[in-house]
Amino acid sequence: MIYLDHAATTRPNARALERAGVFYQTTWFNPSALYAGGTEAARAVRAARESLLSRIADPFVHELVFTSGGTEADNQAIFCGAKRGNAVATLGEHSAVFSAFKELKGRGVEPRFAPLCADGSVNGEELLRLVDEKTSFVSVVHVNSETGAVNDICALSKAVKQKNPRTLFHSDGVQAFGKIPVRLPKEIDLYSVSAHKIGGVKGVGALYKAKSLRSFTYQFGGGQESDFRSGTENVFGICCFSYAAEEVFSELPVNEERVAALRELLFSRLDQEIFTRLSSERGTPYILTVSAKGLRGAVLQQLLSAQGVFAGTGSACSSKKPFSRVLEACGYPQETLYGVLRFSFSPQTTEEEVLAGAEIINRAARELKSRL
Repeated sequence: MIYLDHAATTRPNARALERAGVFYQTTWFNPSALYAGGTEAARAVRAARESLLSRIADPFVHELVFTSGGTEADNQAIFCGAKRGNAVATLGEHSAVFSAFKELKGRGVEPRFAPLCADGSVNGEELLRLVDEKTSFVSVVHVNSETGAVNDICALSKAVKQKNPRTLFHSDGVQAFGKIPVRLPKEIDLYSVSAHKIGGVKGVGALYKAKSLRSFTYQFGGGQESDFRSGTENVFGICCFSYAAEEVFSELPVNEERVAALRELLFSRLDQEIFTRLSSERGTPYILTVSAKGLRGAVLQQLLSAQGVFAGTGSACSSKKPFSRVLEACGYPQETLYGVLRFSFSPQTTEEEVLAGAEIINRAARELKSRL
């Protein structure tokens, strides 16, 4: 198997799983319990929180709320933060943000969407033009999950705050966390991440939030997560997330450089008469999006799967559309949109996999083209 769809999900990190196993085997207690087992579990959650928080944020400015994943983190940010006036997002948002923004209209908040550049990054001037005195919330994805384009959320958040200091700024950092360097400035109020994109397990995520935002309860119940998100904590998943993050952050610059070389190697080996590159070289090294001229990406994906190569055709969370609404917003014609394939990498991807994968991809594309 040659797995090139790490933007959809990653294999859980074996060392992180082993270390976290104690929370299934011996320390399986409810962290709200006041006896010894419960307090030990609570200490583990607290240590994981502190570790994850320190990776990208200042604990004096931000705090961290554990969630069931990136989608819930996005939804909590949006529905707790966008409560009046209008809210601005980009047309490049993941469906967790895009669909939530469309829901805002029924809640009395006007959703506005900023256009994209050809590489999938947001048009910053147009985004700022949509921000006015009634804007309560702005959301800009950090890394576009369809193209890998990186938005300068630090600069954009400062520009938004200069135009309206009361506006809350959120970023979906699911495809960025543990992959590209970032340090959250005070202007970024909210930042969403997900465990299973970096070798954690599914069902765990987190929302980094400014400490100044106090009225931010999303799920009511027993008052866990400082009353921001009630429900018994997933101690195993939370600790596994922290351990996986420990590994990727310890080698982040090295991984970034190595994966960038693999991305360029794969594209250099693809048949240039068939494949057109859509991803920018300035984007995240972890995503390479191409289009197979005159072919259907979904059909090619199935041919590759039958030969042991697994790739995506866009965001796995919005795969019911015939083609990507995000890439459509980039201005590509339908012929390009139908032929999209997304290859995405992890620090575990090898050069041998890339070279073997390129051969299979080219062979399958040529075979499919010969049938037309």
